[in-house]
Amino acid sequence: MRSLRGAVWTLAGALPLAFLAVFFAWPVAALIVRGFVTDGALDLSGFGETFAEPRTWRIIRLTLVQAVLGTALAVVLGIPGAYVLYRRTFRGRGLVRAFVTIPFVLPTVVVGVAFRSLLVEGGPLGFLGLDGTFEAIVAALVFFNYTVVVRTVGGLWERLDPRAEQAARALGAPPWRAFLSVTLPALTPAIVSAASVVFLFCSTAFGVVLVLGGIQFGTIETEIWIQTTQFLNLRGAAVLSVVQLVVVGLALAVFSRARAGRERALHLHGERHEARRLRLWSRGRPGADALPALVTAAVVLGLLALPLGNLLLRSFRTRAGWGLDNYVNLGTTGGANTLSVTVWEAAANSLRIAVDATVLAVVLGALVALVVSRRPRNRVARRAVWWLDALFMLPLGVSAVTVGFGFLITLNAPPLDLRGSLVLIPIAQAVVAIPLVVRTVLPVLRAIDPRLREAAAVLGAAPGRVLLAVDGPFLLRSLGLAIGFAFAVSLGEFGATSFLARPDRPTLPVVIFRLIGRPGPENYGMALAASVVLALITATIMALAERLGGTRTGEF
Repeated sequence: MRSLRGAVWTLAGALPLAFLAVFFAWPVAALIVRGFVTDGALDLSGFGETFAEPRTWRIIRLTLVQAVLGTALAVVLGIPGAYVLYRRTFRGRGLVRAFVTIPFVLPTVVVGVAFRSLLVEGGPLGFLGLDGTFEAIVAALVFFNYTVVVRTVGGLWERLDPRAEQAARALGAPPWRAFLSVTLPALTPAIVSAASVVFLFCSTAFGVVLVLGGIQFGTIETEIWIQTTQFLNLRGAAVLSVVQLVVVGLALAVFSRARAGRERALHLHGERHEARRLRLWSRGRPGADALPALVTAAVVLGLLALPLGNLLLRSFRTRAGWGLDNYVNLGTTGGANTLSVTVWEAAANSLRIAVDATVLAVVLGALVALVVSRRPRNRVARRAVWWLDALFMLPLGVSAVTVGFGFLITLNAPPLDLRGSLVLIPIAQAVVAIPLVVRTVLPVLRAIDPRLREAAAVLGAAPGRVLLAVDGPFLLRSLGLAIGFAFAVSLGEFGATSFLARPDRPTLPVVIFRLIGRPGPENYGMALAASVVLALITATIMALAERLGGTRTGEF
């Protein structure tokens, strides 16, 4: 019986691993190898040629500086937000927490368009002269990743026993001293975990950098795209892919250690503690909550709400004044036939593809989460489970451009000639979405008390029955949010899709990017309206997913 059980779990892990090997490891490895092999022989001269270019070092420097600044600002601004939204209660807190989640799942192209419409000459903040600047890119990255810090740190903070900080206050420590000496050390595992993920996302940003910075402020991710699509320089792209893999590997190593510490801290602190009322005033002067509340309000209103509100408002602005012309034009192919299909047809394509990608990602991601959530006694099995978990994090950090271009050069001959197949884009999007599904479902399964499984087994339940009766309800509870994340990621995926989308079947992000790149106010107005449509679809899906998911689950 034990050998049969082991075989079943091995098969459950082998299926998603085979998918990852064929549709991720093979394309990425093929692109890298093609850059280093000349006439069938290993040729490493590409490293010397690429690193001899000043442009390469500028790209690497910009990538690291952008990632460090984006991470630091997201953490500094996110900690007060975690405190206000998870340790304090106030009217409308649920709505604010839901709104704060939206930026994380918005398509990168939509965010790029939103910030450009805000900062462009004639926009509300056009007088700042930040359009097309490095500062605009960093601000957009903080916009994206603020959610990660708030939810990750807040999830641990609401479980901390407040009595330790209260004891420090009773002994005469001022609020800031009690926070630094008692609360901050307890939050460190969650802060490091959030910072490592944010650094990973910032260093591999593509769509937002391409829209806001273009070539002037390119990163490793955008440079891989430029070298492959514009210069056909596979050798240079391969070298940059290796550099990116090194950065990703280091970030994932930090994340793995920090996540383990965060899980131990969550297990140690147990259940959530009741949040106290937000106190802005005390005895006629600002209370202890005034500063974090002010910072959180400034971020939510100024950094999150202003770009989205301005995008919605400007989508109704036309050459003739205010109206619905931009939305009416979504039923056309743009000025001078800019597009090959209408925006509504592209939206339908995106929805069909997202459904297929979500099914793939949720099924395979749930299998991975079930396998990784086990606690085998065998040392070899424990190590295998750890490696499986680590391997399925890689697609989060490896260039989607690399994956997309790798698809074109590997899946182009029998038995896997998928270049003309409609399943190619859903597979690529599923590769990107699977890690988010795993990270959403896995913490819920790991939180199950193993004694529940042992008790069910003692009572005579077969392994399959134990899985359905004990793990099943927890799995179903977390699948709502996992489905939402997978669907949102698929809708907004742009890097790999930009390579794989056929001209007659583009997705909505691809169409928006084409509209931005064409001159004319009609095309720009359509891009704004299409971005609003995509944002509304994404926000609606996530709102439904949050409701289906019940209580907050996962790491994001």
